[in-house]
Amino acid sequence: MGFMQKTSSRLLALLSLLQTHRDRSGNDLAERLDITARTVRRDIDRLRALGYPIRTLKGPDGGYRLEAGTRMPPLLFDDGQAVALAVALRTVAAGTTVAEDAARALSTLRQVLPPRLRHRVDQVRVTAVGPPVADDTAHPDTRVLTELSRVIDAREELRFDYVAGSETSAPVPRRVQPHHVVARRHRWYLLGWDLDREDWRTFRVDRIRPRTPTGPRFTPRALPGGDVAAFITGRFRGNDGTTSEWPCVGEVVLHLPATDVAPFVDDGIVEELGPRRCRLTLGSWSWTGLAAALGRFDADVDIIGPPELATACADLAARYARAARTGQPQDGHKR
Repeated sequence: MGFMQKTSSRLLALLSLLQTHRDRSGNDLAERLDITARTVRRDIDRLRALGYPIRTLKGPDGGYRLEAGTRMPPLLFDDGQAVALAVALRTVAAGTTVAEDAARALSTLRQVLPPRLRHRVDQVRVTAVGPPVADDTAHPDTRVLTELSRVIDAREELRFDYVAGSETSAPVPRRVQPHHVVARRHRWYLLGWDLDREDWRTFRVDRIRPRTPTGPRFTPRALPGGDVAAFITGRFRGNDGTTSEWPCVGEVVLHLPATDVAPFVDDGIVEELGPRRCRLTLGSWSWTGLAAALGRFDADVDIIGPPELATACADLAARYARAARTGQPQDGHKR
């Protein structure tokens, strides 16, 4: 058993070296792994048998190159790469046409992660999910997202430098009790209680530079209204030029994953409630128009409010029922 474990560990180390550089000489590999060139050749053959397309290079010392193959062989990631990949699958792919495949890939990856890494990935919780934009340059660092998720889970005060304006602006030190990570209209935000300003604030994640160590643990304070989606909607509406003041705004629970709903919501908030449920906050010029917009999701809907939305849904249902009756064949004749 010890021999097999030693051989497996050596194969993983060899594969890691081949993945980090395009070409590796046999002597270099032997020296780095503290083995003979003959053992390198045997291990290369073992990797080839596992499906890795490794090409032998000619030259004075000889060498090896890991190339693209015709099928996916097993892959090797270090801790940072594994966490970054998992976070990307959970966040960046959300709301795209590959959301279902991304969810399956995340499930597969999560099953093989060590418990310590799985815990870091599971800490990443996103309240709102929005569709991505191809030309959006505000891409947050997955390491920052992971750290924010960690301090939220641990209830630790966060100290960070924040660039509030352009990239040339001087960073400002901030102290915050972090509450939630929010994705809204293609951008990521941290929602938290600003200790210096004694008020709730939102910070763009791509402008946050966390400091170490973090601050002391804290008891989370209640968010005004108790609803993250409603709070964020109120903070941004009419202030950032991206959301119109809709005269009719309603909230519902859709029996669909947030990633299935987000691609069809451009001016609203989708809050993940579970694997098959999400909360949708959406606006329209009329209650009837808002009720009709909900029908496009082809899923069960639980209305949170207001009552006007429930009334509009009932009126629209009756109208559709009458339309369905008038469309039925009359007197036994087919139309």
